[in-house]
Amino acid sequence: MQNVYTVAQVNSYIRNMFTQDFMLQKVRIRGEVSNCKYHSSGHIYFTLKDAKSTISCVMFSSDRKGLPFRLSEGQQVVASGSVDVYERDGKYQLYAREIELDGIGALYEKYERLKTELAERGMFAEQYKQPIPRYVKRLGVVTAQTGAAVRDIINVASRRNPYVQIILYPAIVQGEAAVPSIINGIRAMERIGVDVMIVGRGGGSIEDLWAFNEEAVAQAVFDCRIPVISAVGHETDVTITDFVADLRAPTPSAAAELAVCDFGQLEEQMAEYAYTMQHLCRRTVQSYRNRLEQYGVRLKYVSPLNVLRMKKTQAVSLEERLQAVMERRLQEKRHRLAIYAERMKGLSPLDKLSMGYAYVSDASGRKLSSVGQVDVGETIRVCVKDGSLLAQVREKENGEKERRK
Repeated sequence: MQNVYTVAQVNSYIRNMFTQDFMLQKVRIRGEVSNCKYHSSGHIYFTLKDAKSTISCVMFSSDRKGLPFRLSEGQQVVASGSVDVYERDGKYQLYAREIELDGIGALYEKYERLKTELAERGMFAEQYKQPIPRYVKRLGVVTAQTGAAVRDIINVASRRNPYVQIILYPAIVQGEAAVPSIINGIRAMERIGVDVMIVGRGGGSIEDLWAFNEEAVAQAVFDCRIPVISAVGHETDVTITDFVADLRAPTPSAAAELAVCDFGQLEEQMAEYAYTMQHLCRRTVQSYRNRLEQYGVRLKYVSPLNVLRMKKTQAVSLEERLQAVMERRLQEKRHRLAIYAERMKGLSPLDKLSMGYAYVSDASGRKLSSVGQVDVGETIRVCVKDGSLLAQVREKENGEKERRK
């Protein structure tokens, strides 16, 4: 009966075979770096590849101290170390102790060459960028049907605006069929007439993202009449599609935030605008009401009725002033007349007559003031206080008493 071995025994046997092979204990391998990851422990896990094959590699933190550069995707390197088997997983890998740069990787060369060519053709120019609508009703998404990217886009867009319609084109985003699938998705969204379109996928290696570095995809994005937001990979991943698109988002979640407005924030802004508008309207109405009242007061002053009232008031005032002036003048005249009357009393014949004096005139009414004006026997008239007497001169005296018959 043949012996039966455990998996651990077989893996240990294979590891011993690798250890005993002198060539595998000190080997130099040239290849392109892919799937490079820096672990929190300090170890570097990566893959070396060429056109036909790949090999897993690891560089422990103790060996990493001698690495003069940061290992990254697409670098062409020569790694020196030993090939050994990790017994737990039954996988062989290169344990790199030294890594040297050996030029830029083929994919990066192709990437830089296409980037330069499209830039010279003007496909990255800002004048060809379409503005992203601020308020969208229909959002088109060209990405894989499953995966974190589509979930992030749907969750963020629905949270920001639950009323937006999300139309998904389940595109193939990796492999040989990815390029025509992405192009068909872009054209389908253009025929539907969405407001804005997100084209992208989640993170991955440069090989996984390579479909978005193809010229055909870049041309489809450039020719699209719908604004396109590129959201490929993580924030550090940059593809040709990012340069051609109307807007680049660092992640699919960020693309959803850029494409869909925050409806809650919009409602708050609208409420604030409504309050501000009402306040301004009330203040404007109050201002016009005050102006109207001022105009009303002014109109009262210039209206015919008010003018007549004012003229009537002025006429009454003038009449009162005239009457007062006339009364004052009359009073002054009466006072002066009284003074004159008092002065005339001393010259009045009547007043003299009342004192016992008499006024004598001849028959013709000529005043007699001398005895020489009348002869004895003539008739004279003697006026006294209460009447007149008609008398005949029987005698007259002139100085000395003279009697004539």
